[in-house]
This record gives sequence, C-alpha cells and structure tokens, in this order.
Amino acid sequence: QVQLVESGGGLVQPGGSLRLSCVASGSIFSIRVMGWYRQAPGKQRELVALITSGGNTNYADSVKGRFTISRDDAKNTVYLQMNSLKPEDTAVYYCNMHGLVGGGTYFGSWGQGTQVTVSS
Repeated sequence: QVQLVESGGGLVQPGGSLRLSCVASGSIFSIRVMGWYRQAPGKQRELVALITSGGNTNYADSVKGRFTISRDDAKNTVYLQMNSLKPEDTAVYYCNMHGLVGGGTYFGSWGQGTQVTVSS
C-alpha cells in the first residue's frame, strides 16, 4: 500500500501564503501523476492542480496565477505553493497520487486532508 501524508495547512489572512506538502511512502516504483484537490463545506471535491511525471501541469481556473504545484521525485513529494489567498480558498485540501508499485501493480491513493482557512 502507498500512504500519503499532507502537511502545511493552517489559518492565514487574505492575501497571505501557505505551502502544502504531501509525502508518499510504500513500495513505490513510479508516480505518474501527483495532484491536489479541495473540498469546501457543502461542496463537491474539486481539482486544484496536478503535475505529471513529465512536468506538465494543469490548474483550476480559480487558482491560475496564484498557486504553483511542483514535485520532487527523489522524495516522493508534491508541493502546492499558494499565494494571494482568498476566503474562497478555504477548504480541506487533499493530496492524490497514482502510479506503479514494485511488480508493476497500479496504485491510486489519497491523503487524509489538511485544513486551509483564509480569514481575517
């Protein structure tokens, strides 16, 4: 099994910044896609950003120009740098990764979530 652990959430004022991290552990062979999703109260979970093993990125329109996703394959880690935060960014942020474990078996895993609250 592949386990994901997020960190870096918290309370920040509007206009502030936070950096989320997510580390994967287990018998990982390769991670094809790393991504961040979020879920606000009463809303469905939505994609925030993702990055492929080739470095291609995709962002939700609502975060373009403010958030940056990056990955460190040596550390099996994905980051989300969030700048110019707005109250509407308040949500639980979830890390997601999928790829291959040893033996060539596919895996897809979610983290437990980290709360981000943007409020004055």
